[in-house]
Parts: sequence; structure tokens; C-alpha cells
Amino acid sequence: MALLRGCLCRSEEDFRGLRNLENLRLFSYKEIRAATNNFDRSNKLGRGGFGTVYKGVWGDGTAFAAKVLCSESEQGIKEFLAEIESISEAKHANLVRLLGCCIQRKNRILIYEYLENNSLDHVLQGNGATRLTWSTRADICVGTAKGLSYLHEEHEPNIVHRDIKASNVLLDRDYRPKIGDFGLAKLFPDNVTHISTGVVGTCGYLAPEYFVHGQLTKKADVYSFGVLVLEIISGRRISQTIRSDMFLVREAWVLHQQGSLLDMVDARMEGYPEEEALRYLRVGLACTQAAPSSRPTMGQVVALLSRPVAQG
Repeated sequence: MALLRGCLCRSEEDFRGLRNLENLRLFSYKEIRAATNNFDRSNKLGRGGFGTVYKGVWGDGTAFAAKVLCSESEQGIKEFLAEIESISEAKHANLVRLLGCCIQRKNRILIYEYLENNSLDHVLQGNGATRLTWSTRADICVGTAKGLSYLHEEHEPNIVHRDIKASNVLLDRDYRPKIGDFGLAKLFPDNVTHISTGVVGTCGYLAPEYFVHGQLTKKADVYSFGVLVLEIISGRRISQTIRSDMFLVREAWVLHQQGSLLDMVDARMEGYPEEEALRYLRVGLACTQAAPSSRPTMGQVVALLSRPVAQG
């Protein structure tokens, strides 16, 4: 079976009952190591709670992203493949495409398409946000909302992402957004956190009911998305605020109560439509309401963000 080249599995029984492996290539550790120059530090794209990501280039010049999963993923081959199969079935223009994987001894590596503009978090660092026009920011918001809506409402079974944040929104060469890391939480035991330790900004994405009580629902993802919208429109990361005594979400609510919500808009962005910017900011606030039942669904968010601008 050419498809299974490089996968050192004990038995073909591991693959029985899996429907979509024909869409998923299995790579050898040796070829991934060669394509990443032995996982050289210069090819490191980032590190998160699930593992480290490296850029690789195949012999034909095609680039890819290899996520080397943490060793805490202790599933057997059959269980691991079943979860990977489920992830591979999620296909949407705003989701990072899973191309294949490596399962060799204790190595668990996922191979994804490579996105040229790295992550939204990377773009928001320093002066990166100055490259983002209003149109680009709006498209990133809408595209991310569509991808999350697909996971919540269209994919069967529904998927709660659990870790929506700027570093998990990847951007292609045209700055089109694609959500990454969806479905990975199931690969790890419950006591292994998917939240990057020591990163203050990550905690700022967590819905109150999830952070305090561990109550995980789709509405927790909605809250995180609302935080993301505020970051995109303001051009600032979650921990970067005008006032040092509050995080971005709190600052937005205070400005809303003062009738000065447009002060949240990135001052470096010129010529943006004020009414549309206000609508996006209000959607962000609606998503970050304390009560989960008060937050919209992601389907409703897509409709609100996609609404045409009223012509006066």
C-alpha cells in the first residue's frame, strides 16, 4: 500500500474500519526529518500547548508545516488514527488543511498545508498590523467566523475548538484566515492543558465559565472569538491596552459605556468606515458577554458581520 509508506505499524488491523485514510497520506519520520533539515531551529514556526511546528520543504519545492505533538499523547495507533481521520473530514476554506501524519515508534507528527503569512498573532506583533487595511481586517473576522461556524454547526460531529486565539488563526499569502489546531484536544488526556503556560494573553481569551468552572460549550469558543475581533480591529494583542490597569475586553466595555467605542479602532488605520467598524466592535462585545446564553451563536455572528453596509 503506497499510501502507508513509512508508517511502521504492527498490524493492518489498526487501519480496519477507518473510512477516509485514502485522503490522508502517512509519512515516515525519516523523510520529515530530512525535509525540515533535522528540525532545525531556523525552520521553527512556533510552539503551543500541543507541540512544536516546523516548516519543511519536499524535494519538489512544496512547503508544508509539521506539528510535532507532545509526548503526552499516549493513544494507541488505532485510536490516534481514528481521531486524525475525524480531523481530516473537516473541510472548509477557513480551516487549515491536514495533509497527513507520521506514526513511528513514539513519534506523532501532523503534516499541514503551509500558510505564507504565519499567524495572526505574528502579524499583530510590533508594527505588523500596520499592513492590515480595514478590508483585510474585516475579511479576517468574517473568514474566521465562517470556519468556526462550520465546526460548531455543520461538521458532524460538532467540534468545540477550545483554543481560539490569534496564534491559531493562520494567514495565507492573501491574508485569508484559516483556523488551526481544531480537534487536537481529543488526542491528549484531560489533565494535559491546551493552554500555553506563562502566556498572559492566552488566559484573556477564556470565557469566565470555562476559566472558573471548567464548563466547556460552543459559547466558550464564541467568547474567545469576540476577544479576537477586538484584537483585530484595535491592532493590539490581548495584553496591550491603552490603560495599564485593564485588559482589552474590559477596556472595550468601558469605552462602550462611555459612548467612545470607536477609540478602540487602530489609530494607524486610515479611511475606515466608522459605522461598519462600530458594528464589528459591537459584535465582539456581544460575544464577550458574561452570560453564555446572552452570546450569539457563530452562525448568527457570520450573519451580523456579513450584513451589507447601509447606504445613506
